[in-house]
Amino acid sequence: MGTLYVVPTPVGNLEDMTFRAVRVLKEADFILAEDTRTSSVLLQHYDIHAELLSHHKFNEHETVQQVVRRLVGGETAALISDAGTPGISDPGFLLVRECVKQGIEVQTLPGATAFVPALVSSGLPCDKFCFEGFLPQKKGRQSRLEALKEETRSIVFYESPRRLVKTLQQFVEVFGEERQVSVAREISKLHEEHVRGTLKEVLTHFEHTEPLGEIVIILAGNNSNNNDNENAQCSTLNPQLSMLMGTGKKKNKYK
Repeated sequence: MGTLYVVPTPVGNLEDMTFRAVRVLKEADFILAEDTRTSSVLLQHYDIHAELLSHHKFNEHETVQQVVRRLVGGETAALISDAGTPGISDPGFLLVRECVKQGIEVQTLPGATAFVPALVSSGLPCDKFCFEGFLPQKKGRQSRLEALKEETRSIVFYESPRRLVKTLQQFVEVFGEERQVSVAREISKLHEEHVRGTLKEVLTHFEHTEPLGEIVIILAGNNSNNNDNENAQCSTLNPQLSMLMGTGKKKNKYK
């Protein structure tokens, strides 16, 4: 019986790979990638030449059984996504579930994921939080937001840059314009940015500044910042509050 390794890959800077992740990918009999073209950049960078197969949300139902048969036969597989940890808003759950059912060993390596640095850097409480990922685009979106109105923990959302302004507008309508929020984009990349303030302030910022790159929204829980002096630094947005962090002289080609 083989082993399935779930391997996180960088969300930005290629140097965010761990030594163990590189070793596992080099030793695997085959690698399952969300997008083989994207993953090839990473694999070439680390001189990894294992067999590379496509495994994404459009074909995972068809490929799971084929992968499981190879694992039962004693081969070792590594599952990667375009960026971050597979299974977190990326393909992976179906394969892991089937491996668990079949008694195949699953080992998930610790490593990169976008929401953890966004949450920790937000200035909002991160001892307890609620991960929502991507909201439904249409059906069920409004009811999901309404269900979160009384959530007291910090709430983590993923969003695309083209939908960010609309999402913040909906947040203002549901949660109120004074709710604290932090929007992080381009985590671990050259133009990493964190914009913090009230929903009204952050919405105004992105109405005048086009958002680019991958987006993580950290929304304060209901009443979590009322009369909290420790979070006073998040209360007003100004140009100096947006934190720009460089990770190198050249922008990473790997996203």
